[in-house]
Amino acid sequence: MLNKRILALSPESAGDAVKIIIFDWIALLCNAAALGSVASLIGDLCQGSFEVPRLAAAVFVILPVTALRFVCTLVSSDASFRAGSRVKRRLRERIYQKLISLGPSYHRRISTAEAVQLSGEGVDQMEIYFGRYLAQFFYSLLAPVTLFVILSFISLKIAVILLIAVPLIPITIALVQGFAKKLLSKYWTSYTQMGDSFLENIQGLDTLKIYGADEGRHREMNNHAENFRKITMGVLRMQLNSITVMDIIAYGGAAAAMILSFGELAAGAIDMGEAFFIVMIGVEFFIPMRVLGSYFHIAMNGIAAAGKMFRLFDLKPAQGEEPRGILAFSGNTAAEGAAAIRLRDLSFAYEADRPVLKNISLEIPPRSFIALVGESGSGKSTIAGILAGQAAPYSGQACIGGREITAMETGELMRTLTLVRHNSYLFAGTVRDNLLMGRPGASEPEMKEALERVGLWEFLEARQGLDTAIRERADNLSGGQRQRLALARSLLHDTGIYIFDEVSSNIDTESEEQIMEAINALARQKTVLLITHRLANVLRTERIAVLDRGSLAAFDSHEALLRQDGIYARMYRQQRELEAFSSGGSSR
Repeated sequence: MLNKRILALSPESAGDAVKIIIFDWIALLCNAAALGSVASLIGDLCQGSFEVPRLAAAVFVILPVTALRFVCTLVSSDASFRAGSRVKRRLRERIYQKLISLGPSYHRRISTAEAVQLSGEGVDQMEIYFGRYLAQFFYSLLAPVTLFVILSFISLKIAVILLIAVPLIPITIALVQGFAKKLLSKYWTSYTQMGDSFLENIQGLDTLKIYGADEGRHREMNNHAENFRKITMGVLRMQLNSITVMDIIAYGGAAAAMILSFGELAAGAIDMGEAFFIVMIGVEFFIPMRVLGSYFHIAMNGIAAAGKMFRLFDLKPAQGEEPRGILAFSGNTAAEGAAAIRLRDLSFAYEADRPVLKNISLEIPPRSFIALVGESGSGKSTIAGILAGQAAPYSGQACIGGREITAMETGELMRTLTLVRHNSYLFAGTVRDNLLMGRPGASEPEMKEALERVGLWEFLEARQGLDTAIRERADNLSGGQRQRLALARSLLHDTGIYIFDEVSSNIDTESEEQIMEAINALARQKTVLLITHRLANVLRTERIAVLDRGSLAAFDSHEALLRQDGIYARMYRQQRELEAFSSGGSSR
């Protein structure tokens, strides 16, 4: 039950554990002193030698030691709280830092639901392990030995018998441990599966309703819940059975102390006061070990949770780079200059036998406006994900400003590059709250200017301006307004490189024109990579990179690509013909 690696999670908690043990031990001595004084009075009463000064002396002992015991209990409880709080903070920081080190693609290595469960209930279980179980483990060994020494002065025979009976409780714990470890491992696996299912179904609830698939997913989630219920009941049954056995041993031991003390009293080996002391102190022999037994199942649950944490902590960042940290952030300032992007023999595959990118080599000069086009599935968004640190591992090189992306700190990368997707998330709150995520120190004029650049300020000004409420998923805005607000936030972020991934898809024509106007203006100052399926939006770019089934088919200007009459020219003509047909006109 004592695992060196678990103890290393919070080495500073050892000091708190020592403090708990010392003050619990002092409280035990106080209790023994108080019982000894009461036993002495009872002995005097039974022998007919009771005197008032003896009562005063007993009170003089009982009151201070009772007060001291109260203080010791408070100090011990405070140390337990501090140990638990410290380990909770430390573990949550470590889990967070680990997820940061894995980068935005962490969800490929561990599910979001499992990460949340480990940070919540998993850490709570470790709080109990460090705050209560650890100190109780050593105290339950110290207390019986201390009581044995005290009791041996009254009756060595009874002291030996009680000391021999105490180990029956840890023997019971040891017998249950192997079974409990397997059962709790199943508990956490089932818990994670149910969490994954629930989170996925909640996120995709609209889609499930649209296709009428919610009934099947409901049954599937019920199956996960039923499996979790059965395992939970198994855990509770195991706990109840083992606690019952430990109670029988503890209270049986106390009863044995009572019977033995009466036997010794009848034989004249001890007086009534000593018999009273043995009966009362005999219970204390078993209480510490009994309390340890009650913490045992919680500790086992904590150990199972720790196993899950260690699997997370042992994950290695892609490509063998050193773990990334997160840099101190005090607001975004204007980038000193746009950084160049260089891809060399870049390859990537989500599955080993299905490559998405094949030996892509591409140079994007500083402050250039480049488009990335291709048919669906050609790898456009994958390149964006790699540049933003969201897709790993890859082979080849992906550099920004001459530095490999995997060698850059996450915070540094986020301050160098901004990725804006068609489904950028907006948070419930206000327009101001969402814009300040782009630049925490932004002033009201700066936020208004960003909104004006995307053509959204006039709409917001007629409402509550920057304090206009945003509901969950910004469902009180149109699709075009949501996208323009996300674009305004990205403009405030003010990085050297911007990647726009299908930001004009599925929105109205007016919003598309305003978004493209803002992007075109931005491209005069920054390095801009525009990913789009709508080729009419790439006409003002300097060069166009054309992807075909994961390979770079061409990289040239719009006019040059039309003259080459390759895949780009074919795609462009097809779109023109489709747009002309939709508008009732003819293409040229």
